[in-house]
Amino acid sequence: MKQIKKIYCLTPVYNDWESLSILIKNISKVQKDYLDQYEISLLVVNDGSNQENNDFDYDISTSILNLKINVGHQRAIAIGIQYIYNEIKDIDYLVVMDCDGEDKPEHITCLIEKAEAELSNKIIFAQRKKRQESTLFKTGYFFYKYLFYFLTGQRINFGNYSIIPKKHLGKIANQSNIWNHYSGSVIQSKIPFDKLLLDRGKRYKGVSKMNMNNLIIHGLSSIAVYFDFLSLRILKFSLYGIGVCFISVMYILFQKIFTDTAIPGWASSLILIISGIILQLFSVTLIVLLLQLSTRKNITAPNDKIYLEFIESTTELTKK
Repeated sequence: MKQIKKIYCLTPVYNDWESLSILIKNISKVQKDYLDQYEISLLVVNDGSNQENNDFDYDISTSILNLKINVGHQRAIAIGIQYIYNEIKDIDYLVVMDCDGEDKPEHITCLIEKAEAELSNKIIFAQRKKRQESTLFKTGYFFYKYLFYFLTGQRINFGNYSIIPKKHLGKIANQSNIWNHYSGSVIQSKIPFDKLLLDRGKRYKGVSKMNMNNLIIHGLSSIAVYFDFLSLRILKFSLYGIGVCFISVMYILFQKIFTDTAIPGWASSLILIISGIILQLFSVTLIVLLLQLSTRKNITAPNDKIYLEFIESTTELTKK
């Protein structure tokens, strides 16, 4: 008899219970229609919602972690990952997804197939082929992706929707950077991962809370994961700038002393001013980088039990 594999779906929710109710129904339908050889359970992280609703029509085992305060989307995911790693032993895969419908439940089958094709050696992320957001949001996301690449040297064109094989769950739970940005921390950690092209779905109910301000904060959080590398990159560009200014000053002095070419008096002054600005940027960045690197002498062991400080209560719901 073939052993049934256990899948946990992790989703944070903040005052979006209508969407969650639809998500639970759709996950139940996916399991009945396509994944009868798997057992799917759902862990909902209630991120300090102002209103609660546990009256769901569901056919899958569901647990709700009620947090003491609102900690934000990324930290809610981190709490859920650490909870599952520590509290749930019978698991083969963890699926991280949003509850609003933009991460389509029917794509869980695609993620599982890809993960098993990779022999469970990689985390698989859903890379978006088609997005449903506004033109303004798409434009902002476009610039965010290229800014991320420019500053970090890495490409990020996927979000949270992913499947984590059990063998990598402990590595993720012990990553301190997942508290800032889940997908960015996976890239930075060098844990093997791959991507699967999937369309983004439409939101079930209400409007998205990811406005332009939230997108900026979210983007900066992903870049902050690479703080050391980012500081080093700024230093490098500052050195390039200083080099260009030095060559320009030497060229102007050469033209002024050894040729009869007329050079405006303000040209050399302007270049010296620009050189001073770049030198200041270089000095400040170097100091910040050295201060950051100096903190490495204070060794802190990985802590996968931080989640305990945030959980107020746990609600176990049984199948109806």
